[in-house]
Amino acid sequence: MVSFTPPIWHKADGSPVSCVEKIKVLNENLEELRQMAQDALEDAVLLECTEAQIRQALHTLIDSLHNPYQEAGQ
Repeated sequence: MVSFTPPIWHKADGSPVSCVEKIKVLNENLEELRQMAQDALEDAVLLECTEAQIRQALHTLIDSLHNPYQEAGQ
């Protein structure tokens, strides 16, 4: 598997997130998503779909996510 390094997390004002617990949650969430996406890719290929198709579906899925806090001014 290709290695993955989580990003340096930033607040809306551009300053880095400094709380260790917040960074831990963000990184754990990202790793869980990565593992689920990896599993979905492997399943799709085993079920005779193309890698390109599942990658596009995953991109489309991410693009469809909605920020519920955006309306609240965040």
